[in-house]
Amino acid sequence: MAMVTPYLVALTDAERRVLTRRARSERAAHREVLRAQIVLAAADGASNAEIARRLGVCDDTVRKWRARFCEQGLPGLADRPRPGRQRTFPKTAEAEVKALACELPAQTDVPLARWSYTELAAEAVNRGVVESISPSTVGRWLRADAIRPWRVRSWIFPRDPDFAVKAGRALDLYDHLWEGQPLGADEYVISADEKSQLQALRRRHPDLPPAPERIRRQEFEYRRGGTLAYLAAYDVHAARVIGRTAPTTGIEPHSELVEQVMTTEPYASARRVFWIVDNGASHNGARSIARMHATWPTACLVHLPIHASWLNQVEIFFSIVQRKVITPGDFANLHELAERLLAFQDRYNATAEPFDWHFTRASLDRMLERLAIHESLAA
Repeated sequence: MAMVTPYLVALTDAERRVLTRRARSERAAHREVLRAQIVLAAADGASNAEIARRLGVCDDTVRKWRARFCEQGLPGLADRPRPGRQRTFPKTAEAEVKALACELPAQTDVPLARWSYTELAAEAVNRGVVESISPSTVGRWLRADAIRPWRVRSWIFPRDPDFAVKAGRALDLYDHLWEGQPLGADEYVISADEKSQLQALRRRHPDLPPAPERIRRQEFEYRRGGTLAYLAAYDVHAARVIGRTAPTTGIEPHSELVEQVMTTEPYASARRVFWIVDNGASHNGARSIARMHATWPTACLVHLPIHASWLNQVEIFFSIVQRKVITPGDFANLHELAERLLAFQDRYNATAEPFDWHFTRASLDRMLERLAIHESLAA
């Protein structure tokens, strides 16, 4: 004989709408969907056993949520507060381990270049922060604050006394400004540089292409086929690259690149063409500015600060070239390498869009403020 439940579910129109929406939701947690389905079925007169079979749960589960709803309504379908597992370590210990992870090992006379979870756990015990702790616990604490002491990011402190002025000019040009005035439709901004010492490495055995359950394979040994330089001029606002290869870098190859660009439309008939360059030997100093202007009166050479090639947008294009053309390298000779570079340049120009550049004058000001704080602390 079937057991008759003392909990009879009767829904108001508002409760039925809420439960129906919850039962059909694709984003709600499964437990919330299941509880809503149980209550709706119970309101339609189904028995606990019938609901359990239909939803694939045990009778006790149905009985539990039927009773909860009858006693408390919709709030009864929520999880009750649980005490959870008591903390094994005090919060002060967690804070001290995080502080330890933010220290450089060398500053605490530990002969390590960087911390790992295991090393931090051992050091916390050595310092008496805790009696014992597992590396996994340390890892869980650090992940909560996205602390990764084993990772290193290189940076260089600006040492150009005119860093702010030089960087600001380039950033203004990226933002269509020069000396506070907007650029005209017949004024262009070129970001130029050289990628030198590109090697034509010939693998001793051909590459093996990818196959099911096998990645591409490349022979480790190679023969050297010489080096060449790739010089590129990138139109910042049109996302167009004009480049050439040369045996090496220098004033003459750079001048040939400038001539290639300045004799090509729309630059040949432009009012002004701004060339943003770093301080490489082929285009540094005041003499390079004078030489450029004497040969091409509409060209204006704009130098970036010393050690600030990261402000040169052509370097982003060079990183793309490195990933898509150079690595992994297997070239029969320099001619094949040069052909690949120029063919990729055409392919890139066919679909390229300007880089989504976010480092602006405001970003520069914030960075200079942070550097001033670093300098004051160092002093």
